[in-house]
Order: sequence, then C-alpha cells, then structure tokens
Amino acid sequence: MAAPTLRTLARSLGLSRTTVSDALRGSPRVNPDTVARVRAAAKAAGYERNPLTGAVMSLLRRSRGQKFRGVLAAIEMVEPIRPAHVIRYNESLLSGISERANDLGFKVERFEIGPQGMRLNRLDTILHTRGIQGLIVLPASGFPDLTGLSWDRYTAVYADYFIDHPALHCVCSDHYRSMVALLHELHARGYRRPGLFMDIHLDERLQFRWEGAFLALQKYLPKITAVPALRRTSITRADFETWFKKYDPDVVLGHFPEAMSWMKECGADVPKTHSFVCLNSLRVTEPCAALDLQTHQLGARCAELVIGQLLHNEFGIPGEPSLTTIPAKLIEGPTLRPPVAAETTAAGVDN
Repeated sequence: MAAPTLRTLARSLGLSRTTVSDALRGSPRVNPDTVARVRAAAKAAGYERNPLTGAVMSLLRRSRGQKFRGVLAAIEMVEPIRPAHVIRYNESLLSGISERANDLGFKVERFEIGPQGMRLNRLDTILHTRGIQGLIVLPASGFPDLTGLSWDRYTAVYADYFIDHPALHCVCSDHYRSMVALLHELHARGYRRPGLFMDIHLDERLQFRWEGAFLALQKYLPKITAVPALRRTSITRADFETWFKKYDPDVVLGHFPEAMSWMKECGADVPKTHSFVCLNSLRVTEPCAALDLQTHQLGARCAELVIGQLLHNEFGIPGEPSLTTIPAKLIEGPTLRPPVAAETTAAGVDN
C-alpha cells in the first residue's frame, strides 16, 4: 500500500490540502475541532509530516512565489580593545557566512552586543520582533554567556571551539590535525629540531590542541630531537632568545611574527640556517610561511549548518552539541625552505 500523502489525506476528509496542512501545523486559522479531526485521521493513516518540506513551503509562501530570502543573525561580542588580527578573523568569517548564505537564499545581518554594543535582552527583543531564528555567534575572548536569550525560539552555531553557556554546535579550525600535518611536512623537508613557542592562554582555550599534537609528533617522527616547548602567560623577547639560544630549533612555530627578528638577532639566517612558520596567517605583517586557518570556509560551513537546522525545524539548545572542524593549509613563504623535489629514476625509460 502506498504511503499516505497530504493529497490523499485531504481527499479522504473532504478538505483542501491547504486546510489539512494548516491543521497539521496547528495554524490558528483552522477551527480547533477540524485540527483535532485532521490529526486523528493522519495518525490513523500513518501520515508523517516532513518538516523540511513544511519549512521550505512556508518560506516560499512568505516570498510570494519569488526566490525566498530568510535572515540570519551574525552576533559579535564587541570588547573595548580588539587586536587587528581578531578583527580580520571575524571579518573573514563573516564574509564566508554571507557568501554561502546568499547562495542558499538568505541574507546576514550583524548584531553587536557587549559593553560597546547592545544588551542581550535588547537583542532578544529585536530578533523575536523581526522573526530572525538562525544565529551564528562569532568568536569571543574567554567563554561567552548567552543564556539570556530565549533559546526555544532560535537555532545557532558558535564559530569557535567551545561554548557551554549554552552548549551549542561549534565550527572551528582543526588545530590538532593542522599541527600534525605541518610537522609531517616539515619533517619531509628535512627539519629535525622543530620548536614551538606559545602563550598559554592561546592554547588553553583550545584544550591544548596545538601543544598536544606537537608533543605527540615529537615521540613518533623518526630522528626527531625533542625541543621543549616555550610556554608562558606572555612571551617576551628575553624569554624567546634564552630558549632559542639554548635549544637551537631549526624551525620555529608560533603565533607571533616578531619572532623572526628575534631569531635574526640571535644570529639566525632565515631560511638558510633556521626557519619560521606563523600558526595564523591573519597575524602576519610581513612575508613569511604561515597556516591559513580557512576562516572563509569556516564561515560558509556555519551558514550551511544553521540553514540546515532551520529547514529541519531544529530549535533550542541541542541535546548533543557537535564540533565540525576544517584543517588549516600551509601558505609557502620566504621563511621556509621549499619542498624537497621528488626523486626520479630512469627505470623503464629509454634514453
């Protein structure tokens, strides 16, 4: 027997498809007795409403037959002092969010909250009044608290590694996998004494994924000399130079490009004797090798996830928050030796 459809259900009840559809959605336009009759008949027939179809049709009706365009909110917590690389990171994320959302028929509006922006309760009122339900929260320093929003009305993604007030789905760069891939690449290029320097708070908020991968690969890559990581609450030039002179790493990995000048002042000839890779290309102020954290792609993925949740009517705080990650890509630069050319042989080739 064919599965029941909206059309067959309407025919059996002597009602229009629109009335049956509205009744199943609980529309106030339908008499409560009719709603009860339709739902009872649907249950008896084994009819299951497809939330994806319902959401799409609702958007189409609101757009009066034209290409539908919903609205997503990009929420940014604005602080009094924001470093330039943080601004660049969020702008790149927002560009990816907007571009992908536009591809999928949505536009994005930015809302700023915090000491330099609006209060959370004001944002809640604006979102509710305008019917905006899909939220993308841009990264914030520390651990933001957004529990003041009426979460039963929203679906959201946090564009960073971790948030627990409330616990939301997250999208961020795969820092562990990126470090593993980078160290394998450096090993293939002949580096045997990689050194890592890191402000502790930068890795702490990622649950030590940068350093964890670095320490693991020191144990398992062949012929590697283990150089202790330089970890401080704030890296200073004096700390770096003492560490660099003591352990003489042949390639230095870290977030601060100023380390290149510190290395040169210690006698390094970059990249002939020593090399450098910045772990975030958005911090780079002069040409050097760096990791592209794929912020534009991360933004696009955030848009895809939120729109998917909207179309599936998935609102509220998720029962099982997920983490979606995208690995970084190495950008070549003058501070790193080029890849080793693949060796070729003349086997099987006539000269």
